[in-house]
Amino acid sequence: MGFDIKRMDIYRKVPKDLTQPTVTGAIVSICCVVFIVFMLGTEFMYFISPDISSELVVQNSDPTERIPVKINITIPRMKCEFLGIDIQDDMGRHEVGFVENTVKTPIGEEGCLFEAKFHINKIPGNFHLSTHSVDVQPDSFDFAHEINEISFGSKIKKISSKNIRSSFNPLKDRSKVDGNSLESHEYVMRVVPTTYEDISGTKLVAYQYTYAYRSHISFGHGGRVIPALWFKYDLNPITVRYHETRPPIYHFLTTVCAIVGGTFTVAGIIDSCLFSATEIFKKFEIGKLN
Repeated sequence: MGFDIKRMDIYRKVPKDLTQPTVTGAIVSICCVVFIVFMLGTEFMYFISPDISSELVVQNSDPTERIPVKINITIPRMKCEFLGIDIQDDMGRHEVGFVENTVKTPIGEEGCLFEAKFHINKIPGNFHLSTHSVDVQPDSFDFAHEINEISFGSKIKKISSKNIRSSFNPLKDRSKVDGNSLESHEYVMRVVPTTYEDISGTKLVAYQYTYAYRSHISFGHGGRVIPALWFKYDLNPITVRYHETRPPIYHFLTTVCAIVGGTFTVAGIIDSCLFSATEIFKKFEIGKLN
């Protein structure tokens, strides 16, 4: 007698004429299918949408690289003709009255909207708005200001779109219009390099920063007070790295099997309980419960 392969079948089939369809079974089946479709759709969206993870690494910066800087500041009580930007760093750079990519727009009779784009070295330094570059100093000074933008590098839009807390332009809408008109305003900034690598391997580089503020009255040669608006910066050796990750395909397939198998198992238990309860209730009605 030969070996019958059908004996290995653990999924024995019940003849169709021995099965009994019910209304509750149909309702449970429909709910089961809807739930499976919903869960599979949710899991698929999670699988195709990469997750973003972050880490901190210590990284030496290349001193030959330069960081683009963009500033947009409103000085409501100083005329544009007196304002200029000076750039200094620890490598000996000292530019007074930097004019390249600088736009000064008069506001009213005495105000000025100062915009500039320039590059800085990856070493400690500062840039400041002052009257140092003009030959004739104004009769009065007042560096009250409203900061619209101070940014290093370019903003990584993907980080903002993922609602990840970031600090690419924390000085935005910072206003300091009260106080002594002879005060110098000073912002000390700690710049943190930030990289973002997407699922395809494309890397974007930007810079976040934190800041501290103080004001003081400084005296120039001859005891004359010459205020300015200072931005001092230093680079942090720690880099924030964001990178996109996606779960492996076997994880997705395992989850699909768990959803389908678990849902059918639970639905079968629920249907069996409802069917048994219905049969008991029918027997109780006709008095054959015993």
